[in-house]
Amino acid sequence: MKEATRVRWRVAFDLLLWAALCGFVVFDGPLAPNVWELGYGLVSVTLAMATARVYPAFALAVAMTTALVIAFGWGGRVAVWEFFLIVVISYLAGLRLARARVAMICFFVIAVAGIPLSFLLKSGFDAWGAVLGTLAFAGVAPCLLGRHVRLRRELAQDGWRRAEEMESRHRLVAQEARLRERARIASDMHDSLGHELSLIAVRAAALEVDRELGDEQREAAGQLRAGAATATERLREIIGVLREDAAPVEPVQGDLGELIDRARASGIEIGARLDNLDGAPPMVARAVYRVVQEGLTNAAKHAPGAAVTVVVTSTNESTDVRVRNAPPPAGPLPNRSGQQGLIGLHERVRLVGGSLTAGPVDGGFEVAASLPHDSAPAPEQDDGIGQAARELERARRAVRSSLVQAIVVPLALFGVVIGGAGVAFLVQWSSSELPPDSYARIQIGMPHPAVEPMLPGRQRTTLPSINVPPQPYRSTCEYYGAGRSWLNFNYAVYRLCFVDDRVASKDLYSEDEP
Repeated sequence: MKEATRVRWRVAFDLLLWAALCGFVVFDGPLAPNVWELGYGLVSVTLAMATARVYPAFALAVAMTTALVIAFGWGGRVAVWEFFLIVVISYLAGLRLARARVAMICFFVIAVAGIPLSFLLKSGFDAWGAVLGTLAFAGVAPCLLGRHVRLRRELAQDGWRRAEEMESRHRLVAQEARLRERARIASDMHDSLGHELSLIAVRAAALEVDRELGDEQREAAGQLRAGAATATERLREIIGVLREDAAPVEPVQGDLGELIDRARASGIEIGARLDNLDGAPPMVARAVYRVVQEGLTNAAKHAPGAAVTVVVTSTNESTDVRVRNAPPPAGPLPNRSGQQGLIGLHERVRLVGGSLTAGPVDGGFEVAASLPHDSAPAPEQDDGIGQAARELERARRAVRSSLVQAIVVPLALFGVVIGGAGVAFLVQWSSSELPPDSYARIQIGMPHPAVEPMLPGRQRTTLPSINVPPQPYRSTCEYYGAGRSWLNFNYAVYRLCFVDDRVASKDLYSEDEP
């Protein structure tokens, strides 16, 4: 019931977010709506929101691709709807992706794709710089922030889980103490009462065969002997109950193939690659069976519907076994185990001299063991508190690292964007300079082919902040740098206007003289 309510709230939240983003697309459009931009925006928002939970990497790529709208310059304006879409989807992707590498790959792929697109559309470095800035601050930064929030949430959940594990260990210790006390009581009863009852039975048997006693006395002695024997048998039964564990463990027997077939029959999707274990010692083979059994049990409990991979590799010296489940499609179940099965599995692997690792991998979970064929039992480890503390410290370092990345990476990308824009500006500045002597040689009426060898390869895209007079009628004008250094804050350009492919006018416009 709670899970169904949670699903309904998720659907309602996604629909509300989708409607808000579609509203941004519609209301951000120009007064005369561009059909292509409107259609592309609505399709992108719908596709990104529809896949944000199941395929967050794909949704992130769809959202980041919308940054290229800036390069198109639809409507002669700067669209902002894609900024909101990228921020929302990037943050959600950071919450759901196991690694931030996907966001960086999307950033670099789209950034590289924006270079030729900007120049094919004649938008130039200005549009490409705007695309990079949008990707860095609307894409990478929210994604890293979402990852930091997710790691903090996982750290808190991990702390509660470890508290539950500690409670479970304390209960196990108390249970073991009670069982040891039962065993001591049983031993005491066996040593004392059993001995006394045996003596009674022996004495009664002696009286039963004593010829000096009458028939009735010998019959009573026989009944006493039988009663003592019955009491001894009842005592053995009671001692057996006291010595019996609360949860008896049956010996592990079975075939790996049959175990996997039974799991498949229960609905688990399993891909298996199993080596023959004929050369492995029986203890190692039983340990392999238990590792696979525990891995499949964990996958069925905590990752329902996830695919499971079982790999058993055996050589003459050792056997390695790995059971890994993929991330569950519907998310993990809310209840978490105390990992009692893994605690027992650690002990079984230790007794054959092997090593066991168990933990989350790429959004799923993996149980792996390395089992040597000829090795003494490994030294007994502590109760797991040291390992838990190490894992907790590792999680804390990951949270701190994610916070640093969320701050440093966008700033570094911003520096790259600024540096790239600066280099592009210097290249454009230096390649559009018209030397004063070349400008002086240009005369009114000269044909364009005669002027062209004296002109630089590029034109200036930035004009002075003064009012430049309109172009002459039917003319085509070109702008070139007037030899000023880029450190000179007073900007100046040459304007050459051509009519019928001949120079019609040549002028200098400078901020020194408005």
